[in-house]
Amino acid sequence: MFNTAVVIHAASLSDQITGWHEQLGPWLFYGVVWALVFAGTGLFVGAFIPFITGDSLVFAAGLVAAAAAAEGTGAWQDVNIWVMATGVGAAAWFGDQVGYAIGLRVGRPYLDRRQGNWMRKAIEKSEKFYKAWGWWAVVIARFMPWARVLVPAIAGISKMNYYKFSTANLVGALAWGVGLTTAGYFAYSIPFVKNASYGIAAFFITASLIAGLRTWLKNRKG
Repeated sequence: MFNTAVVIHAASLSDQITGWHEQLGPWLFYGVVWALVFAGTGLFVGAFIPFITGDSLVFAAGLVAAAAAAEGTGAWQDVNIWVMATGVGAAAWFGDQVGYAIGLRVGRPYLDRRQGNWMRKAIEKSEKFYKAWGWWAVVIARFMPWARVLVPAIAGISKMNYYKFSTANLVGALAWGVGLTTAGYFAYSIPFVKNASYGIAAFFITASLIAGLRTWLKNRKG
């Protein structure tokens, strides 16, 4: 679930992605954030590097939008929080729809081919979670890194009604995407969040990448 660790990591990650904004400009910056959110579930990237595609990224995007608003001119060149938040919600929704379609069309063998020890446990946990919560599992999973990636595919494998899945996905995507992005925007006024150092950013980003690499290697060995 979203917690203090996410705030700390997001604050530090915001220093890093501020550089993306400065180098790419607002429109490509929007695109990079939205693409990462989509890839987190639509391409299963979040199974290996959840911090780069999940809560921390979305919260940090809100921080960057707030910084741009505070330091910018209010012109179209600035990062607009409502454009960012709406796009994050849409990218989250489309990513889960793709995950559902993969599960529905390709089925369990698709997940089985990716099973190492870690992935096997995550799939089993996600299946139990989905069976226990049904419609609500799709909503709640958005806030759980291990379930966020797998529950949409498992819902497809289980042939959950498409319209039920789509509505649950919409609620979850809006609550998570729009909610966390705007939360990051308003958190900018907190001095600790605003003044996070580049050193902390480097530590957490490096740790996230190492964790993702270790998971990938474990799955290959499994």
